[in-house]
Amino acid sequence: MSELGGLIPCIISGGSGSRLWPVSRQNMPKPFMRMRDGQSLLQKTFGRASRLPAVTSILTVTNRELLFRTLDDYRSVNTARLSLDLLLEPFGRNTAAAIAVAALHVQEHLGETSQLLVMPADHLILDEEAFAAAVESARVLAEQGFLVTFGIQPDKAETGFGYIEQGQALRQGFRVARFVEKPDLDTAQDYVDGGRHLWNAGMFCFRVDTLLQELALHAPEVLAAAKASLENGSTLDNKSCRQRELAADNFALAPDISIDVALMERSERVAVVPCDIGWSDIGSWDALRQLTPNDESGNQVNGEAVLHDVHNCYIDSPKRVLGAVGIKNLIIVDTPDAILVADASRTQDVRFIVQELKRQNHSAFSLHRTVTRPWGMYTVLEESARYKIKRILVKPKESLSLQMHHHRSEHWIVVSGTAMITNGDREVLLNSNESTYIPAGHRHRLSNPGIIDLVMIEVQSGEYLGEDDIVRFDDIYGRAPAQVIP
Repeated sequence: MSELGGLIPCIISGGSGSRLWPVSRQNMPKPFMRMRDGQSLLQKTFGRASRLPAVTSILTVTNRELLFRTLDDYRSVNTARLSLDLLLEPFGRNTAAAIAVAALHVQEHLGETSQLLVMPADHLILDEEAFAAAVESARVLAEQGFLVTFGIQPDKAETGFGYIEQGQALRQGFRVARFVEKPDLDTAQDYVDGGRHLWNAGMFCFRVDTLLQELALHAPEVLAAAKASLENGSTLDNKSCRQRELAADNFALAPDISIDVALMERSERVAVVPCDIGWSDIGSWDALRQLTPNDESGNQVNGEAVLHDVHNCYIDSPKRVLGAVGIKNLIIVDTPDAILVADASRTQDVRFIVQELKRQNHSAFSLHRTVTRPWGMYTVLEESARYKIKRILVKPKESLSLQMHHHRSEHWIVVSGTAMITNGDREVLLNSNESTYIPAGHRHRLSNPGIIDLVMIEVQSGEYLGEDDIVRFDDIYGRAPAQVIP
């Protein structure tokens, strides 16, 4: 396919995966969920993209707060040392804005004849050979001026997906007659029986110039906001990774709309490639359980469970022993700070739990007890109204920001490793079993100058212990200085 422009996989890593709570949360969303083989969905998507022919770079659009977690995931799977481009959104604006920004970036740096392959970060594809063949077909259609989407051959009536109706036959696929939103069960069954409808997988392939022309025609407000957010943003470029932060004021003007609604349903240049690639959007716990073999009682168990008279249940309890008696058709998911119990036929409704947690401003909506940071991670061990105890791990040569808290003081105890601590005007080096006290209002910083992990226990006390009581004055990871960081 040397006659085609270069192929640039674009991984769209957004959304909270609310139907997969309590594992998926706002600050650790579905793309970072680990499958049974230990790889996250994001890592699997990156690997799948990197193994396509002639791919030399991968573009990712993600939230600014997920940058370092994304780079951590990529580090272990980028064995081919592909160059990485990351476009960092200040907040989500759905797929139309994300794809428009990606296309403009590729036009600027790689040329408008390049082909963009848009891949959601949180889908699973089991047949990579069939996927690669579908991409080749899509590339041929894209070179002919089509906006190409991928349609999954349905094997059942599914009301949770949108559908694509196939129109006029093309050599490599079909023109799209129309897109259909999520139908009722009877309509979905008619679609499956009729053989003309495909599930909409949310994957796309198009030439950059074609996409930008069609956006200018059908969604000019999306394109204008995308251009301005790139032009007024900032760039950090090094040998292996280019990071571009989008300007928040301009990006906020982008309509919160999907690429399907903004463009694909309006354009007359849309084609679909039917494919059978072992695809799943992992959109619910029911979808995830279908990937796991049953035992003789129809149960799927991850972790250690003791069951008596239990049938057709999905149980995920990797950290604790779970006992169950006399239940059937349930989803049970246990995490250190939250447990989900749901009827197996109603897993789509888990989103209502998430909506209520968000309304209450409950931390279980956004955070796990263990939270990753650019410098390492922390785990909340215990907390009450006026104190919180954390285990903090700082990776070698890494450092927290120079910061201050208005409402809490902190007592730090080194468990292992060596800590370099700035406390007001003083700097002190602490070793195992040594400690220091940080009063409220003192500027302080914690660094690990050693070659092994630094592990500490932090005891916070004060009238307010929220994670948003942080004023950063200096930070090696580029997080905004001298402002409250939520």
